[in-house]
Amino acid sequence: MNNILFEPISIQGHTLKNRFTVAPMTRRSATANGVPTAEMAAYYAAFAKGGFSMIITEGTYTDDLFSKTDDHQPGLVTNEQLEGWKMVTDKVHQSDPNALFILQLMHGGAIAQQTDKTIAPSAIQPRGLRNTEPGGLTGAFPLPVAMTKQDLADAKEGFVQTALRAVAAGFNGVELHGANGYLIDQFITPHTNVRNDEYGGSFRNRLRFLIETFEAVRAVVPKDFIVGIRLSESKVNDLPYRWPGGPDTAQAIFDILKELDASYIHIASEGGNWARESLYEDGTSSNGIAKRITGKPVIVNGGMHDIDLAARLLSTQEADLVSIGKAAITNPDLPNKIKNGAPLAPFFKELIKDSLTLAHVEQQLNPKAVC
Repeated sequence: MNNILFEPISIQGHTLKNRFTVAPMTRRSATANGVPTAEMAAYYAAFAKGGFSMIITEGTYTDDLFSKTDDHQPGLVTNEQLEGWKMVTDKVHQSDPNALFILQLMHGGAIAQQTDKTIAPSAIQPRGLRNTEPGGLTGAFPLPVAMTKQDLADAKEGFVQTALRAVAAGFNGVELHGANGYLIDQFITPHTNVRNDEYGGSFRNRLRFLIETFEAVRAVVPKDFIVGIRLSESKVNDLPYRWPGGPDTAQAIFDILKELDASYIHIASEGGNWARESLYEDGTSSNGIAKRITGKPVIVNGGMHDIDLAARLLSTQEADLVSIGKAAITNPDLPNKIKNGAPLAPFFKELIKDSLTLAHVEQQLNPKAVC
């Protein structure tokens, strides 16, 4: 057992018992109206019962205008959705009162999968193709409409109001999804943001939408409420993309973001491979640069079920926590297994559908419970 993975850490006044976080994963398992279900409650509660100290939800849409990205994606916009999430948070906190449950706030922008009416920083057609469920829209993404100042204000207000509902629903915090090619990332990326106003051009201008949204959220939530930021280089629709300038760009970005009172910074690896996605030729990494410059707790992602790699990144102070995705689906009790020296179950894509069911998560945690 790597003891550093089981050392406690404090985030925004909350003590986490270990360094294991469940990464946000798209699931498309809410109702058609975006309401969380009992199966979702069982799914998330299994991770709390299984020893994860922090659990981040799938991306949750923040307004009923343009933010929704997928069919059956959960939202937190309506009272019905709020009541659904209350059921989920109650189940999680009953499983482990000390587990932190974080709602990921997400706006799809130009790469919303389920509509032909999208908005974005600029009227630039996204690279790549849609990736939808059977029966959904296919082919190239539509040309988005460039956001007006009113659109910007509406989008920011959506994040703010959803954060307030997250407080009411019993979450411990929120994560602003600025990764993987979605709206906030579209502002950061030069080829998707060619604006000539204060939201385009320089690094600070391209980060302005994220900064203003973060500050607006931070201003209305309780002091001990976690507000994290997730960033990445690669995108769901453009996996090979990397920040132009590599470590120099990372330094420029984090030199600006260090000004924010972020609870943590979460560096995503869209392709699930940390070395490929985050490691630069000079031996530095995006997560290491983020930690060195900002001094904030940093969550590293991408194959962190490799426990030796995870422990090395923590021990060399390149990160503070690790987030685990696919391996957590088949091992909702992964931290407990590692602590007890038990083997991990392998991940197979055909298990994804099964992982959405109440029977599956109960079977994983109690093999005798389901025949």
